[in-house]
Amino acid sequence: MNKTSITNQLQIFVTRYREEHSTDTRWRTPLVGFASVDDSLFLELKRIVSPTHALPNDLLPTARTVIVFFLPFHQSIARSNITGQLASREWAKAYVETNALIKAMGLHMKQHIKSGGFAVAVTPPTRNFDSQKLISDWSHRHVAFVAGLGRFGFNNMLITKSGCCGRIGSFITSLELPPDHRPDGEACLYHHDGLCKRCVNRCVGSALLPDQFYRYNCYQVCLSNEEKHGSIGKADVCGKCLVDVPCAFTNPVKRSKNEIYIEIPSKE
Repeated sequence: MNKTSITNQLQIFVTRYREEHSTDTRWRTPLVGFASVDDSLFLELKRIVSPTHALPNDLLPTARTVIVFFLPFHQSIARSNITGQLASREWAKAYVETNALIKAMGLHMKQHIKSGGFAVAVTPPTRNFDSQKLISDWSHRHVAFVAGLGRFGFNNMLITKSGCCGRIGSFITSLELPPDHRPDGEACLYHHDGLCKRCVNRCVGSALLPDQFYRYNCYQVCLSNEEKHGSIGKADVCGKCLVDVPCAFTNPVKRSKNEIYIEIPSKE
């Protein structure tokens, strides 16, 4: 097994999953990143995220590699969530269905890699956090950063080459694979040149401000959406600061300096 074969397995699984489960959600091509458990940044997560943040070897004593994947939503899902105070039904459905996909993908990859004689530990796609502090003990976003999938934006989301609209999952294995290189440059226009805070204006819960992030305000909006979309599943989500922004579908810093960002509302 190598990085190419594992990436192919993940991408094929997403395509088959949608066909077999007839999901409403459509995903663009998954991105996959690899990190060595010896990377010193994992230890840094105990300072950056939380002292209780797990290390890979806490979850799998024989761990050698952390594999992270980003499942980017189809553009129509993001555009459906532009208007209104609460999340669109399409966005809430995508959240629920993608969490189910991540869980199924983790179990599939566990069996696939175990067939080669290697151990695997899977982690839940969400709700692995302290309900009082609202801080995760295994942050998929931060682990994805370690694995080179992107850089953080002002909205605290990871901006990949396919943008930030999507979901992240990860698993840990004893299979040793070469780590991916982390990008050097920024992916957030504000962090790059200070010229964008569009996500701040997009926030509907007074959670994302120019000088601070209030996670409890953010969570209250998520709980309101969970109540609204209870028939869909546990949709404690919002996503307003991820849509109608330059980083929704791409890394905007890599665009031509002469290109002007225009978001075209969906006609779907």
